[in-house]
Amino acid sequence: MRKSWLFSIILLVGVILVACNGEADEGTSADNISADSNKPYVAIVSKGFQHQFWQAVKKGAEQAAEEFDVQITFEGPESESQVDKQIEMLQAVLDKKPDALGFAALDSQAAVPLLEKAKSSNIPVIAFDSGVESDIPLGTASTDNKAAAALAADKMAELIGEEGKIALVVHDQTSVTGVQRRDGFVNQIEENYPNIEIVDIQYGGGDHLKSTDLAKAIMQANSDLKGIFGTNEGSAIGVVNAIQEMNKVNSLVVVGFDSGKQLIDAIKNGVAAGAVTQNPVGIGYETVKAAVAAMNGESVEKNIDTGFYWYDKDNIDSEEIQSAIYE
Repeated sequence: MRKSWLFSIILLVGVILVACNGEADEGTSADNISADSNKPYVAIVSKGFQHQFWQAVKKGAEQAAEEFDVQITFEGPESESQVDKQIEMLQAVLDKKPDALGFAALDSQAAVPLLEKAKSSNIPVIAFDSGVESDIPLGTASTDNKAAAALAADKMAELIGEEGKIALVVHDQTSVTGVQRRDGFVNQIEENYPNIEIVDIQYGGGDHLKSTDLAKAIMQANSDLKGIFGTNEGSAIGVVNAIQEMNKVNSLVVVGFDSGKQLIDAIKNGVAAGAVTQNPVGIGYETVKAAVAAMNGESVEKNIDTGFYWYDKDNIDSEEIQSAIYE
């Protein structure tokens, strides 16, 4: 009899522990909106979350949310190569039936079916950073990436004396930003600098470790290379790391895009020549502002240009640049 009671107690404790573990596993990132149902809800799905760039976009979105009295969620995949993860996040927020959606596509085509679902549910969509191959977004808050990359090309040409071999490490060839920055840079070089040869274009997924390996391989294959353009924060940091590991500082020009502490330090220390910066806080702010206008039935500008700047060690401390870069 005593053995029977002891077995029952052990079984009961086991059932309680299993139940507790089940509760601990509950909860998803799409559930983090507050219970304040009086405020309209704007769901924001970005291309990533790990880079300081996206944290700055989030900061701008939060500023607009406070100003326009709406609640937002802001999320993105751990890596900018996780297209499937971003699609899952997009599905999850649409299931929450937001009043408006802000979306930066990792893949300009893969998200179109879900955006059509948003349209059929009367959820206005504002694209940001990257557009999509669809007319569903009412507006896109972004940098003119082709023009910004053309400016980077002009700076690269000037820094290498308008002749020699250069290469690109691009973050991807599926997002609009990846394609436009690549094409904006390449077209500007090919149309205006006949003595400059682009010897290689590689794609690092915005990952600084992969971009480092790609940049090192490019340098090993081209000993007379004069410069490399990294098309986003992760790409540029990868190139910076590569020239340091290959002892190419002061013999090879690095031009970047975006900012972040490591790239800013590299520019201040002379490891990188400079970079084009967007206005990430402005991108986040304008996205939520346009989403609120759209949910209120107001017209939204189709292309919301949030601007860009060239910065280097000579102007990095200016008020204009300090308001656009981030660590």
